[in-house]
Amino acid sequence: MLEFLKAGGWVMLPIVVLSIVALAIIVERFWTLRRKAVLPPGLGRDVREWAATRQLDPAHIEALRENSPLGELLAAALDVRDRPREQIKERVEDVGRHVVHRMERFMNMLGSIASVGPLLGLLGTVMGMIRMFLEILEKGIGDANQLAGGIGQALISTAGGLCLAIPALLFHRYLRGRIADYVVEMEQQAMALLDTLSEPNRQANASDVAVAPAVVPAAVRGVQS
Repeated sequence: MLEFLKAGGWVMLPIVVLSIVALAIIVERFWTLRRKAVLPPGLGRDVREWAATRQLDPAHIEALRENSPLGELLAAALDVRDRPREQIKERVEDVGRHVVHRMERFMNMLGSIASVGPLLGLLGTVMGMIRMFLEILEKGIGDANQLAGGIGQALISTAGGLCLAIPALLFHRYLRGRIADYVVEMEQQAMALLDTLSEPNRQANASDVAVAPAVVPAAVRGVQS
């Protein structure tokens, strides 16, 4: 393997380094973006039950915030649960942008590695061809071994660049899709909690409307008497 890398020329060094970086990013993102770590099962339902029964206190909300990205989003809504629906929605959207940004950590770097890999392979190909032509100018075309060195460098560096770029691109697209799916589900959970938080306000408004006709006539009768 070492001889194979040496035959590819100096361009194989950045290819190997970027391969290690890409592998580290992929492993870290797969661990961080586990479904149970981002969207714990039953968390949205439990939070809606707490909100419906008003069994909330700052300690519960803070523990929810530290639980997961979904918990952080729901905690943001609970922080301003007594405000109008539009203000709660704005807070959820603001916090959601930060949550998504953290979920996309290192994704730009992985995408850049997928783009740079073929370019490094192409650079190695060009360097190998230059090496071959210089040897032809110096020694002519009679020494096949000298020509094989340049051709080998070109082919090995091209293969190395593609072996770096193809997996990096596939995992980059896959992880992007997983994040997009998580974002959709988190939005659904947030909207469900928003409806739960709005329900007591609607009930309170309805009860005020129902009581008003009975109160006003009594007040009028008191004035008339």
